[in-house]
Amino acid sequence: MELKKTSAHECVLPTQDDPYDPFRHRRVKKPSPTCYTIIHMLKGSLGTGILAMPSAFRNGGLVFGLLGTTLVGIIYAHCVYLLVSTSQKSSARTRVPQLGFSETAQCVFRHGPHATRRFAGASKAFIDYSLLIVSFFSVCVYLLFIATTLKGVIGAKLEIEWDTRIYILLTAVPLIFVTQVRDLRYLVPFSALANTMILVTFGITLYYIVRDPVDLTDRHLLPELTALPSFFGTVVYAVEGIGVVLPVENKMQHPEHFLACPGVLGTVIAFIMVLYNVTGFFGYARYGQKTEATVTLNLPSEEWLALSTQLLAAVAILFTLGIYYYVPMDILWRKVKHCFDPKRHNVAQIAIRFGIMLTMTALALGVPELEPFIGLVGSICSATLGLITPIVLDTVFRWSIDGSFGWYRWRLIKNAILVTFGLFILTVGTYFSIKDIVAIYG
Repeated sequence: MELKKTSAHECVLPTQDDPYDPFRHRRVKKPSPTCYTIIHMLKGSLGTGILAMPSAFRNGGLVFGLLGTTLVGIIYAHCVYLLVSTSQKSSARTRVPQLGFSETAQCVFRHGPHATRRFAGASKAFIDYSLLIVSFFSVCVYLLFIATTLKGVIGAKLEIEWDTRIYILLTAVPLIFVTQVRDLRYLVPFSALANTMILVTFGITLYYIVRDPVDLTDRHLLPELTALPSFFGTVVYAVEGIGVVLPVENKMQHPEHFLACPGVLGTVIAFIMVLYNVTGFFGYARYGQKTEATVTLNLPSEEWLALSTQLLAAVAILFTLGIYYYVPMDILWRKVKHCFDPKRHNVAQIAIRFGIMLTMTALALGVPELEPFIGLVGSICSATLGLITPIVLDTVFRWSIDGSFGWYRWRLIKNAILVTFGLFILTVGTYFSIKDIVAIYG
């Protein structure tokens, strides 16, 4: 018997028991080979967050930094595994070829235990709006990154002692125009150029970090307890890229390769962990307690190569912001466009994009310090979406299937421990990040 509806928004359980393979029913135009998927996943996690890893190690210490970063990487990989696995199983259960993040949540709650079914619509809305918040907060972080970088470069060469807020306002001017671009075709070339710039920036930064012998005599090996939340918040923010996972998996030519061993997920996480640990360890070992929120600010200001690296990073983020803005605006516009007369859609889009950009600029002006803001975004947004949500979805899905928690319900115990870890980052990390912000401006 066929389903009454097979859209991702209306998941209806089938009335027949024959197995359904969602991979065979996917119809994707120009599906991505496995190697392309790996590149897309790397792009989702690699960004300016890697330049904040030395700052994370400054809070965590050399030994705990290595262990903590690896632990976060393993937990994040497991959460991605749970999310993709739950999405694939929900697709098979509801006979829908593919599901996005919010559609997966809706289906899981709709066909979960009876008590969860009334939250199906709310769960979908929660994911959509959480993705919006994460994306817009990331725009704010990138705005601060560009402004802080410009302050370091211009201040070093022209000896101008301007406040960071002035650079935020200057940076916001081109961003107002960049964020008005709505056609993805015009944004992709700039994104590709930005990725190249980030790689060049990373390579030159590593050169400065390792070009001289490193002295470890006065470097902390372990963290102070009050610095732990900032450490975890920064690392989670740097590693997490949960928003791109299901869109990328849904476009794979061989989606079964994503969770295979070794597969896309294992390859990407292993590469990222090596890269992040090397950057964090040697960056902190090089600069010690003087390590800045982004390590490019520690590069010697008297050398043009170092200054050009800082400018490259700033320009790369400027080019990337258009595509970062595209995703949340696409979600938001689909939700609100019915509120406007079709004849005024163009004006409405311009006004909404401009208004949100002004709001993000105002937020950056209120908190022009990069490091505590990165910790705050990591604690609130990344912990919620990247850690807690996939575990909750896995738990609700398994709860509707008798005996699926395993021997002595070990999976339920494991999920409870991981949710506790996520809540620790969310609550304690948020508290200390806000406390740091208040201490700076209080």
